[in-house]
Amino acid sequence: MDCNQSQNLLSGYIDGELAEDRVALIEQHLESCASCRALYANERRMSEFLRTQGERFRAPAHLKAAIRSEIERRARPRFAELRQLLVGWNPVAIAAMLMLVVALSSATTLRYFAPAGGHEAHEAAIRSEVVAGQVRSLQAGHLTDIASAELRTVKPWFSGKLDFSPPIADLTSAGFSLMGGRLDYLDQRAVAALVYRRDQHVINVFIWPEEGEKAPSFETQQGYSVGYYKHGGMEYWAVSDMNEGELKDFIDHFRAAI
Repeated sequence: MDCNQSQNLLSGYIDGELAEDRVALIEQHLESCASCRALYANERRMSEFLRTQGERFRAPAHLKAAIRSEIERRARPRFAELRQLLVGWNPVAIAAMLMLVVALSSATTLRYFAPAGGHEAHEAAIRSEVVAGQVRSLQAGHLTDIASAELRTVKPWFSGKLDFSPPIADLTSAGFSLMGGRLDYLDQRAVAALVYRRDQHVINVFIWPEEGEKAPSFETQQGYSVGYYKHGGMEYWAVSDMNEGELKDFIDHFRAAI
C-alpha cells in the first residue's frame, strides 16, 4: 500500500469501516511511514474533536412536520406505480424493493436534517488537512513533482493530471520565489499544490475548483499560519510557518497577480 492509497482509506480506518485485510495493510503502512502517521494522528484528533465538541442542533417541530409531509407527498405516486410494477413478483423480491424505497426516503430525510454549523466544521477539517499536507511535504522531502521557477514549465505540467488548470503567479518581484508544483489530495479529491519560498519559509498553496466567493481569512494551527479564500471558481488554501501578516502579504500579491 502506498501513501495515496493509505490517505484515501484513513477516514474509513479511523471510523472502523474497513475490512480486516485493509486494516492490516494500512496498519503495516503506518508503521513504516512517518508522514502518514502524522496525518493519521491529526485526522484522529479532528474526528475526536468533532465527535465530542461539535455543535448539535435539533430541528424544530414545524420543520420536521413539513419535511415529513413533503416526503409522503412525493412518495405516494411512487408507491402506486410500484404496486402495479410488483404484480406477480414473489414476496422476497417485493420486500427487497420496499427496503430500497425506505432507504432512499431516509437518505432524503438525513439530507434535510444536516446540522447547522456543518460548513464551519468542514472548513476546520480541511484546515487540518492543509496543515498535515504542509508537514507531510516537508517530512517526506517531497515538496515538488515538477521543480522549476518558470510558469511556462510548471503550468503545462498539470495538464492531463487534473480536471482543471490551476492559476499560477510569478511573485519574484514581491520576494516570493516559485519552486515548482505537485499533485496532492485534499477534501477527498486531487488538487494542485504550488510551492513558493521566501528566505527559509516554504509556502504551500493548494487549489481546486469550487463555486462561490469568500474573502481571505486566517487562522493559526499547530504553529502554521493558514489562509483561505474563494475566487473565480477556485478555492485557495495557503499555509506556511511565516507569521500571519507575512502570509497575508503573500496572498495579497498572489490574488493581485492571477
